[in-house]
Amino acid sequence: MKRLMLVCLLLPVLTFSQTSGKVIKISDGDTITILLKGNQQKKLRLAEVDCPEKGQAFGKNAKQYTSGQVFGKTINFIETDKDRYGRSIAKVYYDNGKYLSKELIKAGMGWWYFFYSNDASLGKLQEKAQQKKIGLWQDNQAIAPWEYRKIKREAGSKKNEAFKANGKAKEII
Repeated sequence: MKRLMLVCLLLPVLTFSQTSGKVIKISDGDTITILLKGNQQKKLRLAEVDCPEKGQAFGKNAKQYTSGQVFGKTINFIETDKDRYGRSIAKVYYDNGKYLSKELIKAGMGWWYFFYSNDASLGKLQEKAQQKKIGLWQDNQAIAPWEYRKIKREAGSKKNEAFKANGKAKEII
């Protein structure tokens, strides 16, 4: 019984243990690569925030912001999940406890990813950034990254359908 209680107490600590690494690459506003002990690289997708994509307005700005905040620094992170691409989703902390996702939202460089977050305080920070027209909120036509990706997928799907239809038409002729 004592062992069972001990396992129950330690499981959250083991599952969500905090680790550190040096940031060596910024893929985009919400994806970084760190170097762990033993020269092992690990790609992290930031939890609770979704930044504009590379081809999207403010995508470069979000990447530059993230780079300015953490590139070359040793950060602490807590892995919370894995995404469908196998990347670790993580809460990243730097400069004595600053939460990178929170800083991105506050600076208007990302959306609160409310689908995957229960932290309503991040939504309030987003509202403040919107009201003050900070960062991407200067653009009245700002499109959330998940909507942008959906539009791109649908456009790609329609292109494939048209290509298939043209290919079949040529076979008939």
